[in-house]
Amino acid sequence: MEKPLEVTRMENNTSSCLLMERKTRVKINRKEIMLAKLRKSCSCTPQKLKNFLMDFFPVLRWLPKYRCKEYIWGDVMSGLVIGIILVPQAIAYSLLAGLKPIYSLYTSFFANIIYFLMGTSRHVSVGIFSLISLMVGQVVDRELLLAGFDLNDDAPPASGDGSLQNDNLSNTTAFNLTIAGINAECGKECYAIGIATALTFMAGVLMGIFRLGFISMYLSESVLDGFATGASLTILTAQVKYLIGIKIPRSQGHGMLVITWINIFRNISQANLCDVITSAICIVVLVTAKELGDRYKHKLKFPLPTELVVIVVATLVSHYGKLNEVYASSVSGAIPTGFIPPKVPEFNLMLRVALDALPLAIVSFVFTVSLSEMFAKKYAYTIRANQEMFAVGFCNIIPSFFHSFATSAALAKTLVKTSTGCQTQISGVISAMVVLLVLLFLAPLFYYLQKCVLACIIIVSLRGALRKFRDVPARYHVNKVDTLVWVVTMSASALISTEIGLLVGIVFSMLCIIVRTQRPRTALLGQIQDTSFYEDDSEYENLSTVPKVKIFRFEAPLYYANRNFFLKSLYRLTNLDPNLEAARRKKYEKKEKQHLKKGNHRTANGLGIGETTLQLVPKQIDFQALVVDCSSISFLDTTGVNTLKEILKDYKNLNISVLLACCNPSVIDSLKRGGYFGKDFGCMQEMLFYSIHNAVLFAKAQKLPADCSV
Repeated sequence: MEKPLEVTRMENNTSSCLLMERKTRVKINRKEIMLAKLRKSCSCTPQKLKNFLMDFFPVLRWLPKYRCKEYIWGDVMSGLVIGIILVPQAIAYSLLAGLKPIYSLYTSFFANIIYFLMGTSRHVSVGIFSLISLMVGQVVDRELLLAGFDLNDDAPPASGDGSLQNDNLSNTTAFNLTIAGINAECGKECYAIGIATALTFMAGVLMGIFRLGFISMYLSESVLDGFATGASLTILTAQVKYLIGIKIPRSQGHGMLVITWINIFRNISQANLCDVITSAICIVVLVTAKELGDRYKHKLKFPLPTELVVIVVATLVSHYGKLNEVYASSVSGAIPTGFIPPKVPEFNLMLRVALDALPLAIVSFVFTVSLSEMFAKKYAYTIRANQEMFAVGFCNIIPSFFHSFATSAALAKTLVKTSTGCQTQISGVISAMVVLLVLLFLAPLFYYLQKCVLACIIIVSLRGALRKFRDVPARYHVNKVDTLVWVVTMSASALISTEIGLLVGIVFSMLCIIVRTQRPRTALLGQIQDTSFYEDDSEYENLSTVPKVKIFRFEAPLYYANRNFFLKSLYRLTNLDPNLEAARRKKYEKKEKQHLKKGNHRTANGLGIGETTLQLVPKQIDFQALVVDCSSISFLDTTGVNTLKEILKDYKNLNISVLLACCNPSVIDSLKRGGYFGKDFGCMQEMLFYSIHNAVLFAKAQKLPADCSV
């Protein structure tokens, strides 16, 4: 088979042609490839089964190589510290999810165990995360409201010895109805965790089985930061009522942030003084400890367990001061010990929350993978994104059978993990053991823990996200469009809803990209003196104008959406619209013929025939060649090819050559298929150049009339 040749002209003092031989592409038989892959997938050998298991459970690869003497101390220390941090955070984040604290503890326990088995990152801490808890809580509240349950969670806590059985009895309400397949005995708490587990299962299926992680590529850094900041404002707003101890309805739907603040100011006179004082003290202590920890983190071997100390002290003060009985301060209530028997998530509930599961799955996957890649790069190892997708998916699928809700990696806990010497995910197992200890023995001790203390822990944990507001000026200085994307995403997430905010951010960022390709930068280029290089004449001083040649640069792909902008920019910068010029000439030629037929040797303008040429064109065309710099044109669609063919034809009618420079192979192939170079590509050597300078030298060598106005 004859190989295709590309003939282009390159100048080196003398005119010469350079033949560029394109590599012959081997024709791919996609059917054979698909069949081969299918046969390979369906075959089963002992070695293949072993590889599959070791790929699906990466722990089987690295655990036999574990360097116990080198790694064990760091893993144990980091595991204990994270476990101590996890307990108060799990109890606190249950407020965001609208669930009982026991379910948050279940979530923290199972997520660490499963990621230990399936994760490929050595350092990320997977478990309960404030943003994910908020998204779960919004769905739970909406479904409870639709089912007719009261969202008021400030009822007096049930008394009991903290056992699982007593708690189950106390949570069975008098709602005698069947909702979406749930048993009639199921009350508010049962229905809430049913919604949460169904949502979690669906999110896990979307990630681990349907593998929809590719959607995350459309989430830019600005969208993620704006989404996290907007959601943080929503989290902060939801906790204010606990801080000051007022009883207001939990707002649902769009505009929750505004409605909640209106209700807060309407009921501010009912603030509980005991909760206000407790909140003020806790926030001061927590913020001070965090700031000191950040300042002296290089001197501390491990972070101070401030949250745990605050919770222990606050629980003791609440218990012995009888703050619930005397001052009506809202407390956590009974937290049962042990494990509830596993239960399959309700299929009917999955159908109700399937749409909500998509943004939850995307956010969970994006945060986990981005953190995994960040720390893998920092500590010089690799992760497998596909396996991370499976790990995150199964961290949701399996725990959903054990009354747990959605999880993700969290930056704050991961930073603590690395700073305390974490080497492998053995530390996650240690953290899970600490949570297990609380689940089996210590959970009832948190009965008198005030909810305002939990709200303080949540709010202080938002410092990092809320500090993004300080970065806005620097972000604006770097890129104005990204700043606009951040502001729009943040505003939509806070003022409308988190899910709508994420969607708005993705759509708006994609629109920004489309607009930037629709109206890209265009320029006429001038020559850098005594060189063969050319740059934007409007941006740089002391550039030389090339006589009789215009060099036009278009900094975007040429496709249907920016075709008109391409033409308008070209005509404006060259100060010549070939269509208008051609129409003007035809008009005068027509008038001239009419006068000649009448035998009048003077034209319509009262001029002689010899003077007609000057009258046809008001001013002379000051160039004989147009060079189009295609270095920034990454692709052409059919409209783009037709546009170039159109300007080639239009300028040719005015005796102006159109030369293309710096085209990439994809653009050249599109032009060939579109017939730009003719049937046999015979004119290709006079139309296509590998550099602007070659095209300029060729244009100068062309023998055209000095007066190009014809």
